[in-house]
Parts: sequence; C-alpha cells; structure tokens
Amino acid sequence: MGHSKAEKARTHKRIVAIASKRFREKGLAGFGIAELMKEAGLTVGGFYKHFESRDNLVSEAVNSAFAGWKRRVEAAKSSGPPVSYEKLIDDYLNEAHRDNPGTGCAFSALAPEIARSDKRTRALTSEQVRNDIQLIAAFRPGKDKRTARSRAILTFSALVGAMALARAVSDEALSREILKTVAELLKNSASEHQEVGRA
Repeated sequence: MGHSKAEKARTHKRIVAIASKRFREKGLAGFGIAELMKEAGLTVGGFYKHFESRDNLVSEAVNSAFAGWKRRVEAAKSSGPPVSYEKLIDDYLNEAHRDNPGTGCAFSALAPEIARSDKRTRALTSEQVRNDIQLIAAFRPGKDKRTARSRAILTFSALVGAMALARAVSDEALSREILKTVAELLKNSASEHQEVGRA
C-alpha cells in the first residue's frame, strides 16, 4: 500500500524546507539532489515522485524562502512584536543574519544565481521583489507614491547589496563596517525625509 497523500505532502514540504536552507547556504549549484535526498532520509529515485525537475525544486525552495517581512508584519498585526522601518533594517543588517544565510534572505544569498534560473523562478522572484518594495514603501510614505516607491527600491537594493558584500569580504572589521554604515545611512535618510516632510 502506498503512502497517504498527507504523508506525501509532509515529505514534500520537508524536502523543500531542506533545499531552501541548503541552497541559501551553498548556492543553487552547490547542493545536489543526492545530498538533498540523503538528508531527507530518502532515495534519489524518490525525488521524481515529488518534482518534475530540479528547476521545479529550485522554484519551490526559493519561493518558500521569501515573504519573511510579510510574515513579521502579519504577526505584528495579531499582537506580535511591532515592526517599523528601523526594525526591518536592524533585523536585516546584523551579524546573525550575515552568519546564517540558510535561514536568512534568499535575495542576498542567491540573487546572482536566481538571475540565471528558469523563467518560473525568476517570475516568482519578480513578484516577491515587488511585494517587498511595496511593504517598505508603506513604512516610508512620501508626498506621493512615486517618491515612496523610489525610496523603497533604494532601501531594498542597499539592504540586499550590503548583506551580500558583508558576506563576501574576509575582513571581519570591514564586514561589520559595511552592515553598520548602511544601516545608519538608511535610518538617517528616513529621519531626514520625515523632518523635511513636517517642515
């Protein structure tokens, strides 16, 4: 008798969770199907009972890594810890995030590789980038939507780029300086724009 649908769904979800974490740690090309299935306690042959192709797995794994900010905002609405623009920056640009890419942002861990991925993965990524930009823009309202969106794009790009650079350099002091400097500049910029808006 075969596995139940519920058990197959749980196994599928576990495979995706492992792949999501390992891809962010080792890169899309740095973690193979054999390693994945061994870690999941399954045979390599079982992979194709869950996924049509490796690209299909990559799409699901990358997609499952997205929406961290959205989950925090939703948790805050239901009596979780409050979320602010400054908190998003502090939660992103810190050494714990830098040192644990497997549980962190998929963009700072995988953006160059995602750019070379299949159309489905890039479409999911495009949708998530739009969502994250919209979320940041809501925290930084301007005189008009265009200004808020421009500031959000700059913030998002600075966050992802700073984290990628902080991970890339081997000099610990330089890595911390990158994180701290970008965080301070983003928060100072937000304060200045708010003061100008009140004047």
